[in-house]
Amino acid sequence: MQKVLSKMNLEELEEFCLSIGESRFRARQIYNWVYLKSVGSVDEMTDLSKKFRERLKELAIVSDIKIVKKQVSADGTVKFLLEYPDKERVETVLMRFDNRSNLTACVSSQVGCAMGCAFCATGKRGFIRNLTPYEIIEQVLAIQTETRLKVTNIVFMGQGEPLLNLKNVLEAMRIFNECFQIGVRRMTVSTCGIVPKIDELAQIGMQSTLAISLHAPNGEIRQKIMPVEKKYDINLLKKSLMNYTQKTGRRVTIEYILIGGLNDSAQCARDLAYYLDDLNCNINLIIYNPVAGDSFKRPKKDDIYKFKYLLETAGKKVTIRLERGLDIDAACGQLSGKI
Repeated sequence: MQKVLSKMNLEELEEFCLSIGESRFRARQIYNWVYLKSVGSVDEMTDLSKKFRERLKELAIVSDIKIVKKQVSADGTVKFLLEYPDKERVETVLMRFDNRSNLTACVSSQVGCAMGCAFCATGKRGFIRNLTPYEIIEQVLAIQTETRLKVTNIVFMGQGEPLLNLKNVLEAMRIFNECFQIGVRRMTVSTCGIVPKIDELAQIGMQSTLAISLHAPNGEIRQKIMPVEKKYDINLLKKSLMNYTQKTGRRVTIEYILIGGLNDSAQCARDLAYYLDDLNCNINLIIYNPVAGDSFKRPKKDDIYKFKYLLETAGKKVTIRLERGLDIDAACGQLSGKI
């Protein structure tokens, strides 16, 4: 069976090279080609001798992930449907923003999701399995190999609940930092509010951004759309976030999907401002994106800006997330992992 180069760290590559009679230096060359240059084949490793490349092709492949489908949005967003050797599939998205040099990869941490949020396409699949650290990083390798672009930012906002696969997510983040040279402050982990794991992140002092999918100003509304509220309610979550910001010195990002007629009223804005009053946070408002099978509505434009104004009046820093990939079902909540 051929070795998969993208699933080996530098030490493992060194052991592999030594086992076939090559020097440790060869491992460093392969490592740079795979992680820093994201080549798609051994033939592209041009500083290796032709003889060694021919031998390496017999023994190894760069990656065993398959791009099943690639879609390009009118706004430049690119969505990839990827398939692993066990035939399970996930989606990952490359986002570009006007007048910015940053290229952001939105990666998945699980196949499917157990959280069952009513507005999310992924949750409708249910949980299938966790992704390994290398299955996570291979999403970015696939993006870079296919586009020949260098990803500068990582957001764990694709399919799955990252904190229910925390060990593998943290290892993937370490690899992104050390091998891809992506700074920890350029990575964001999003969660619907798994309180014990947030407490764990506080304990280790995570310096990447923590984003909280809140989506409601109180437990009554939140329970209608997010089953997690029944286990880790909004008050318990607040205590955990206060602890997190105090221990890490980092502010959190509050993600709030505006759903027309459900959580976008002026009173909801006031209640949200009250709930977040003493929390060190930024607020990111997200316009609801249609998902097949639900009856939610997008909010009216006037309601969006009134909601933002009321939060700002209360002293909060508020942004409205730029919509990306809506025409290819690549926007927030639309990833399903299916053709």
